[in-house]
Amino acid sequence: MTGNGVSTSARVTIKHLREAGVDVRLMSAENPNYEGPEPDYILKKFHFPIFQFIIDANSYCFSISDPKVIREAVSWADVIHIEEPMPLQIHVIREAQRQGKALVGTFHLFTQNVFYNLMVGKWKFGNHTLMSIWRRTVFNHLSHIQCPTRTVKDILDRWHFKAKLHVISNGIDAPSPVALEEPQTKPYLVLCIGRMSVEKDQTTLIKAMRYSRHASEIQLHFAGKGMRLNKCRKMCIDLYKEGILKYPAEFGFYSSSRLRQLARKAYLYVHCALVEVEGLSCVESFREGAVPVIGDAAMSATREFALCPESLFKSHSPKALAERIDWWIEHPQEHAAMRKAYSESACNYDIRKSIAALVKMYEEALSESR
Repeated sequence: MTGNGVSTSARVTIKHLREAGVDVRLMSAENPNYEGPEPDYILKKFHFPIFQFIIDANSYCFSISDPKVIREAVSWADVIHIEEPMPLQIHVIREAQRQGKALVGTFHLFTQNVFYNLMVGKWKFGNHTLMSIWRRTVFNHLSHIQCPTRTVKDILDRWHFKAKLHVISNGIDAPSPVALEEPQTKPYLVLCIGRMSVEKDQTTLIKAMRYSRHASEIQLHFAGKGMRLNKCRKMCIDLYKEGILKYPAEFGFYSSSRLRQLARKAYLYVHCALVEVEGLSCVESFREGAVPVIGDAAMSATREFALCPESLFKSHSPKALAERIDWWIEHPQEHAAMRKAYSESACNYDIRKSIAALVKMYEEALSESR
């Protein structure tokens, strides 16, 4: 579904794999966007009792396992690529093992992503138990796992996953350097992109405005949708009414082209997430010239993108974030130099490199299965 990083990544990866000559087919529930592409093997949508509103708000969708459809899909494929550690994938793995097919996967989701949306993100027992279940029922049945970042690989190593781990970014389209435009100033546009949820922690950015010396010169712009949208909107309205913000914050859910336009105007891109497997919206933004300020959370791999200490702040600390925002506004020369450095660094996340690495991983898995 749109608004969900896993589905966006899968959709882009499939597109580029096909362009690279790989015959790819998708098995999933129907696409709710009837104008968009449908999966090749269609499953019925599963509705969770009690929790379905949370799943819908976070733009996720789960499928009902259909043995006939699963058998047909697995029979067609040489390599089965598992995208999520859910009950459907367990059934697919069993069928693939029965048929002797190569099994690989991508680690897209931390257990904290699940529990933060249930308001118990720091529940150690729950996170440990769920990770143990995922490892035993899904990931230890795969021969190779794509880890989008070094952070993911390090965590899976500590959990002693059996599969061979490959650090392969999910990658971005058209990563070549762009002609940088001058960012918007007075007001300074501060951009935040991502699902409006607890673990993305957009509220820290809003709270930081109470500590910023330049709050009256800043306009916040949030791109995303989710359960915390109304809460964040109300917090910004309160700041505006109190006179802390002189420019009303803006909210919206945008196309890729519109997000690029916003990033070109933005002075800073702020990423507060407490839990993040990769966070490519950050790369896509600094490619266009928005200098990033990233929360240094232990479970946020996005911190790997930082090229200087001033691009990191103590996670979940509004005061620390305000200090970084003020520093960049007060150091325009350093800002100009790092805009160029960040934009050029986006080349490291070229999806064509990722596709070549994935194809190599598939070939290795297929060779081993035979």
